[in-house]
This record gives sequence, C-alpha cells and structure tokens, in this order.
Amino acid sequence: MRWIRTRGKTGIPHTDPDDPPRRRANPRPGHGSMAHDRPPVAGVVGRESGLLRLRVMDRTDGPTLREFVRRRTWPTVLGDTDAWAASDRLPEVARWHATVCHAAGAWARDEDGDGVNEVHDNTLEGIWTGLRNSLRKFRGVNKVSLAQDVAVSLWAYNIKAVTDEFLRVLMGVGATTDWRT
Repeated sequence: MRWIRTRGKTGIPHTDPDDPPRRRANPRPGHGSMAHDRPPVAGVVGRESGLLRLRVMDRTDGPTLREFVRRRTWPTVLGDTDAWAASDRLPEVARWHATVCHAAGAWARDEDGDGVNEVHDNTLEGIWTGLRNSLRKFRGVNKVSLAQDVAVSLWAYNIKAVTDEFLRVLMGVGATTDWRT
C-alpha cells in the first residue's frame, strides 16, 4: 500500500513538450553542474568555531571553489582537504593547504610527528552525511528548491541552543508581557 498518493506529481509542471521531466538518477559521470541536473554543494566548516557555510553552486571547477573558500575563510586559515585536483591551488588565494589522500587509504595524517593526526577532513565529510540524511526525507529534491533545503540544514547545524528569545524571533512574537503591571 502506498502512503503517498502524489508520487511523481509534485514539483514544477512541464507544460512544454520540448522540456520533458527528467529521469531519476542521472547517470552522468563527474561532480555535476546546475546545467546537467546535478547541482553541487560547496562547504567550509571552522574546526575551532564550529560554524558551517554551505552553498549550492553552478559548477565545481577550481576557480569557483577557490573564490568560495577565499570569501568565507580568514587569510590565515589552514585548509584540510582531500586530494582532489580542484583544491590543489588553494595557496593561490593565500590559504595554507594540507591534504589527505583517501584513494591511498589515508583518512588522517600526522604532519608534525607529535602523534596527533591533525590533518583530516572528517568534520566536513560527516557534515555531508548529515546533509544527505536531511535531504533524504524529501525523496529527491528539485534543484529549484535545493538552496532552500540546504539553508534549512545549515541553520539546523549552526544553531547551538534553542532559547526563549530565539523562539520569539522565529515565531515573530514581540517582547514578553510585563506581568508586574
């Protein structure tokens, strides 16, 4: 028994016969682009601050990703990435760069020999899992609304405490009533 009756009937209607609905699971190789129906999401997270920045991108070439990192990080930051070629030129935007090669079976690396694996990108890798899990409940996200769904996940990650003041702002309620009168 199907619980959802509108399966396949949601989203943007395709009234133009030259623009048919796409088939699910586009099998094109690569990281995708907005033009080829697989919009990529770029992200940076502060290891000390814990703040996350995500953005749906049109494409994921090297210059686009370097500009994304440059605008969202401090110049003195150390960027830990996997050994993907697009992130190899981060020093060009005045960022320190250390890599971990997952293809070689390495997930963390001790760079200074003190016994602590300080070079890793496990924080952001875990965030991608959380983002996928939060988008999974929609059973496929329309690329038109992907940025809003990513923004909701970003907000949920960055919020550290739900206080009364926060709930008032969220619900649009003004200041509390003064009961002393």
